[in-house]
Amino acid sequence: MEKQVGVGMGVIIWKDGKILLGKRKGSHAAGSYAIPGGSMEYGEDFHDTAAREVMEETGMTLVGPVVNIGFTNDKFLDEGKHFVGLFVRATGFVGEPQNMEPHKCEGWGWYDPKELPQPLFPPMQAAINLWPEILEAPVNA
Repeated sequence: MEKQVGVGMGVIIWKDGKILLGKRKGSHAAGSYAIPGGSMEYGEDFHDTAAREVMEETGMTLVGPVVNIGFTNDKFLDEGKHFVGLFVRATGFVGEPQNMEPHKCEGWGWYDPKELPQPLFPPMQAAINLWPEILEAPVNA
């Protein structure tokens, strides 16, 4: 079977100057901290993917704009995975994070971007390396 490159979406959600992270389990890079996200489905646009993944993983509903930040080239070749990671920022949401997928995440928490837990999910670390300003709180966060 021919290997394919997937499209992943990561959503940086801000609240009171902090970002939402969960500790991954049961998948590649288990034990690392990541923002909500996942694979884009056929026919979705960026906002739809971001909203669906946030709802599936945290039970929260995104409201308002989703701002494109950039993309990364994420290779997990030992595991046969390769993704283009799309990163977006959201500040408007309804609800509080709940662990909707306990088989994939140990739980969600709000973290100061100056004191992020380690290790970070490699695509998140790559995004920070490319755009350190993504850890600067937007005006309305």
